[in-house]
Amino acid sequence: MRGPSLFIAQYIGPPPLFDGLADVAAFARGLGFKALQIPVHDPRILDITRADDPAYVAQIELLLADHGLGISELAAQRMSQLLAVHPAYDELADGLAPVEVRGNRLARQARAEQDLRGAIALAERLSVRKLAVFSGGLAWPYFYPYPPSPPQLFERAFAELARIWQPMLDAADAANVDLCFELHPGQDLHDGATFERFLGLVDNHPRAKILYDPSHLRLQHVDYLGFIDRYHTRIGAFHVKDAEFNVSASRGVYGGYAGWLDRPGRFRSLGDGDIDFRGIFSRLTRYGFDGWATLEWECCLKNAHDGAAEGARFIEQHLIRVTETAFDAGMRRSGSGTDIDRMLGLGDGR
Repeated sequence: MRGPSLFIAQYIGPPPLFDGLADVAAFARGLGFKALQIPVHDPRILDITRADDPAYVAQIELLLADHGLGISELAAQRMSQLLAVHPAYDELADGLAPVEVRGNRLARQARAEQDLRGAIALAERLSVRKLAVFSGGLAWPYFYPYPPSPPQLFERAFAELARIWQPMLDAADAANVDLCFELHPGQDLHDGATFERFLGLVDNHPRAKILYDPSHLRLQHVDYLGFIDRYHTRIGAFHVKDAEFNVSASRGVYGGYAGWLDRPGRFRSLGDGDIDFRGIFSRLTRYGFDGWATLEWECCLKNAHDGAAEGARFIEQHLIRVTETAFDAGMRRSGSGTDIDRMLGLGDGR
């Protein structure tokens, strides 16, 4: 596992945040980050329309090299979410879309597909092998069974989701890029069961991977350590993001429509929540995860700059350098069949 990397989406904006890749790169490098996860929705940071411009690609590579940084992943959650939007969320989803396609569902979806293909192409040109995505959500408004929905509704929703994503997965395969689905409430793929259901409908596509983010699993009360045991072969990216769940007498997992500060389940800066990162890093290392440990900072209390500084150190301290020799190797002996029988007291004992 490599790290630390920083997902820079939360660091793009007006001062004290940054509006250009060079500035945010300098900030990240100064804190000890070694790579960036770079979103592709803001052309000030990365312009997907220039994926076929060798001079532009070289410019990005040189800028990052000058700061001693690599790219861990590109991130296309916003545009990928727009591939599948339930009408109940149209107005909110329009806020993620370019102005020229707002208010037109078909145009918005077509533009999302175009932009996602551009993101895949840019990842290929930059030799980045992981692209973070959301699945979109057609069935999400029906997630709680009252009044109960017909089973065919979910069958149809997932069949449509598979139809939408199959060509995107094929395009990613041609570009040698994995699409890493961030399993996230609000998306149809939000836990292991929904990912499995989708995977079965896209013929277990080799490019369909998981962006493992324990914070979203924790707030759903999913066994996020057991999740690694079950799905480690599909984990392609890792958001190191903390969270906590404080049991409340008045609110549950849905939060009572409260803001983040007042919810029982809250996102926190690394080390301030209750997620077992020692267990997570140990399990991912055990299974040979060879991607990046990427900080995604979101916290209802702490300042973003402090969260980044502390997060870089936190990840560095949790990276595990795998031993080359077992601790008891010097005491271990080999034995022939006769030796083994004698040790067990079998045979004639000689």
